[in-house]
Amino acid sequence: MSDTQEYSGHVDNGGAAGVRSVQVRGGPTVEVRKLSVGPMDNNAYLLTDTQANVAVLIDAANDAQRILAELRDRELAAIITTHGHPDHWQALAEVAKATGAPTYLHPGDVDRVPLAADVPVADLGRVTFGGAEVELLHTPGHTPGSSCILLGDAHLFTGDTLFPGGPGNTANGGDFPTIIRTLRERVFALGDATWVYPGHGDDTTLGAERPSLDEWERRGW
Repeated sequence: MSDTQEYSGHVDNGGAAGVRSVQVRGGPTVEVRKLSVGPMDNNAYLLTDTQANVAVLIDAANDAQRILAELRDRELAAIITTHGHPDHWQALAEVAKATGAPTYLHPGDVDRVPLAADVPVADLGRVTFGGAEVELLHTPGHTPGSSCILLGDAHLFTGDTLFPGGPGNTANGGDFPTIIRTLRERVFALGDATWVYPGHGDDTTLGAERPSLDEWERRGW
């Protein structure tokens, strides 16, 4: 995959979207639009096959009208919720109703989201949008049903599983040994060049975070 547009990975809450174009190896160009919405500065990501003008939304976290305005004339093929904490689905019902898009969630978190998922997708499930697709990786620890979403082989949307500086908080129904095991066995199995798009805050790469993994485990958070 190669990037065709400068992109910093930082967006301001309520500000303009961060935008980059990614050429998927053997596939279409995918535009990634990153928005920061709501009082907890959640990131919502709109991925679009630019040729087909078909998109998938990762985390309808808040501010449904803002998300719908960003969608414009795109067809929304799916809404994927990374996990069941309330700050990640406040706009889910409204966006789903307005677009008719099916909703996806790992079965491990179905009891945390009031709107039942149209597709309870487990590990390695795939979601297509136009000629593109993403793969859902079950990455428990922050919650039992947390998932990361992989675009191509080097763009990973981690929800609250991984941030710059460490794993997501496990104090609210999570499990720290599980999230560390998830990071070691699933997330950091990907290459150092993998770009990480977290559920809050700025982006990072696996190469930037990998040297700290042992430290995170020692400190216990």
